[in-house]
Amino acid sequence: MSLTSHVQELKKKHRILSEEVEEAQRNPGMDALRLSELKRRKLKLKEEITRLSGTA
Repeated sequence: MSLTSHVQELKKKHRILSEEVEEAQRNPGMDALRLSELKRRKLKLKEEITRLSGTA
C-alpha cells in the first residue's frame, strides 16, 4: 500500500468516526466513556494523518 492510499484510508476511518461521534452526541443516553473513546480514536487518526502528510 502506498503512502497516499494509506493516508486516504486513514481519512476514511476518521470521517466514519466523526459521524459516529456526531451521532453519539445527539443521543442523550450515550455512555460518556464510549463517547470519550470515540473522540480519542478520532484524534489519534488525525494525528497520524498529519504526521504522514508532513503538515502541522
